[in-house]
Amino acid sequence: MERRTLLRAAVLGGSSAAFGGTLWRGAAYAAPAQPGTGPYGALGAADANGVRLPSGFTSRVIARSGQTVTGTSYTWHNAPDGGACYTDGTGWIYVSNSEINPSGGASAVKFSSAGAITGAYRILSGTRQNCAGGRTPWNTWLSCEEVSLGYVYETDPWGVNAAVRRDAMGRFKHEAAAADPVRKAVYLTEDETNGCFYRFVPTSWGNLSAGTLQALVAGTATSGSFTWANVPDPDGSPTTTRTQVSGSKKFNGGEGCYYADDTVWFTTKGDNRVWQLNLAANTYELAYDDSLVTSGTAPLTGVDNITGSASGDLFVAEDGGNMEICVITPNDVIAPFLRIDGQSGSEITGPALSPDGTRLYFSSQRGTSGSSSGGITYEVRGPFRS
Repeated sequence: MERRTLLRAAVLGGSSAAFGGTLWRGAAYAAPAQPGTGPYGALGAADANGVRLPSGFTSRVIARSGQTVTGTSYTWHNAPDGGACYTDGTGWIYVSNSEINPSGGASAVKFSSAGAITGAYRILSGTRQNCAGGRTPWNTWLSCEEVSLGYVYETDPWGVNAAVRRDAMGRFKHEAAAADPVRKAVYLTEDETNGCFYRFVPTSWGNLSAGTLQALVAGTATSGSFTWANVPDPDGSPTTTRTQVSGSKKFNGGEGCYYADDTVWFTTKGDNRVWQLNLAANTYELAYDDSLVTSGTAPLTGVDNITGSASGDLFVAEDGGNMEICVITPNDVIAPFLRIDGQSGSEITGPALSPDGTRLYFSSQRGTSGSSSGGITYEVRGPFRS
């Protein structure tokens, strides 16, 4: 038996997470996903923006690093990274981190109901290497510092209230965050080769000023059951948070994180995996692993930021690879959704769907120049599945 076949058999021998509720239509993921024909069809030729899209989809450039955002006087930040969308009356807002050190921070672009840009502004300043983050149910943006002993900052997408550093959420090399309103917890990834997967349980839901930081405890297999254990010293000094909990499961380069309907997905770039946790059953397994692709070439490598749609589709961005965003469907098919040509020195970051699910925002962090000053933020519009 070939190694890939053996590994896949071992994974499939583990538990399989089943999803309830209307969002996921009762679908059961039989991880890991395999290449196939995606729901949107093949990619067409590159458009004027260098973006290859399925039929029926179009792209536009929203902002470029170092240049004023169209229709505003605001200069867009360098190295755009993690992002999220928020409803704003009849329009919406897209927020984006800046992964530079020092300075970092985050900015926002505001749109009308027709999609016209109506404003752009800074929502966080003076922080370091703000990589990913996450949206909260109370409509704030958690911006995470990807540096040793980094912090999480809670910010206001409207730019009215001052950002607040949330020390209780721990000091480590933060990546992404995903809020779970059912268990009233926030999940956190750590970008270390031996990082942990955490959850923060606030003392009062909606207030992140105090609470308990915990690490996931599980075996070394790629599927099984898990528990949570308190991190004794979330400050991470002198002992790093990832080495404080006995039995904590280690993940190779934690990146994106996304929650929906009793499930949290997160990615690890060191081994090109997408993990899924069934939070109701306290079990985990692989949603994707490039080494477990049983035929053809693995479509997704350099896994990074992740988001999802109401249809149950997951959208996973590549850091490198073919500069693609790939879609993973609820019936375990993975396929390219888009590709950016001519930007091999960059990475795709910050995928987020507009509140009505008809537009996808994301960035090429270094654009065609390969430099943090060459970032480009895009919008793709089309018939996304609902």
